[in-house]
Amino acid sequence: MPHPALPAAPDLGASHLVRAPERPEPGYWAGCPGVRYEPDLDRFLLTYRERRPRGATHGPDRGWRCAVAESTDGIAFRDLWSVRRDELDSPSMERLALLPRDGGYLLHLSHVDPADNRWRVDALRADAPESFDLATRTPVLTAATTGTEGVKDPYLLETDAGVHLFATVSRARPFTPEEQDRAHADADIHTTGLTVQPTALAVSPDGLRFTAPPGRAAEALDVGPAGAWDGYESRITTVLPDGRGGWLALYDGSADAAGNYEERCGLAASTDLRDWHRLTPDGPWLDIRYADLVPARGRWYLYYEQSRPDGAHELRVAVLDEFAGVRPDGTPAAPHHA
Repeated sequence: MPHPALPAAPDLGASHLVRAPERPEPGYWAGCPGVRYEPDLDRFLLTYRERRPRGATHGPDRGWRCAVAESTDGIAFRDLWSVRRDELDSPSMERLALLPRDGGYLLHLSHVDPADNRWRVDALRADAPESFDLATRTPVLTAATTGTEGVKDPYLLETDAGVHLFATVSRARPFTPEEQDRAHADADIHTTGLTVQPTALAVSPDGLRFTAPPGRAAEALDVGPAGAWDGYESRITTVLPDGRGGWLALYDGSADAAGNYEERCGLAASTDLRDWHRLTPDGPWLDIRYADLVPARGRWYLYYEQSRPDGAHELRVAVLDEFAGVRPDGTPAAPHHA
């Protein structure tokens, strides 16, 4: 189905700092956000990750801490719950995905499995966002169950059809013996360039038991062609109604493994949440990554991770009247005239 022309990118100049990196140096990041707004409680719930560079000398490195935080204004947050990578015996953690449902909360956690150095996603359930117990976590998607070389960075969307889980997968392909030795030796295949990283989709009735065909049949958003700005990775980070009966997604893209830590944001469209096409084949839409957003209090709240001149990354939020041509109530915004 044809889609309207690419909407104007939002102005992020008046955004607010939510979390600063631990140090103003390359490799120190605060970001990887996921956000929910609870109208009944008039509060924002945010998940985020803190990272240190590989080989950091003053504590665990890479993705070493993730947290769930709450806010009354969408800008100033206080932590409710957190987890450190050593509690999972994992080399690194990445994005969390939080979903209020059935009077409680579901949390998906992506981390490197210490058994095989491949990314995986586990789930936790709790009555309150401060009450998650790691001892109760259950596997959701693993490299073995998805027929991939790893799966991470979950995003959850609930519709009448069930809970949709979008996640980045490392596409399986035949490896030479040398490539096989190298693929997971560093506990992050994304940095090796050995295979591409599209987005796959799985669906569940309860957010815990997901079904999807294995391998490439589960992929919902492919990477761009070789040499394209998003030819190596296409990670869906948030999904919203497009105001016309379809869907829009923001996705992170990179051209190669060298861009793995500095992806940029593109826009994709779908009529059914299953098959997506890229609206930004010629270049990124925004110079941010891990974007997520919610409508709240008549505005859009867009959270994202952004690089700084000092090489660190920080977590920010922009409060907008419309986003990608859609108002917070889900209706199309009036077209802009030059």
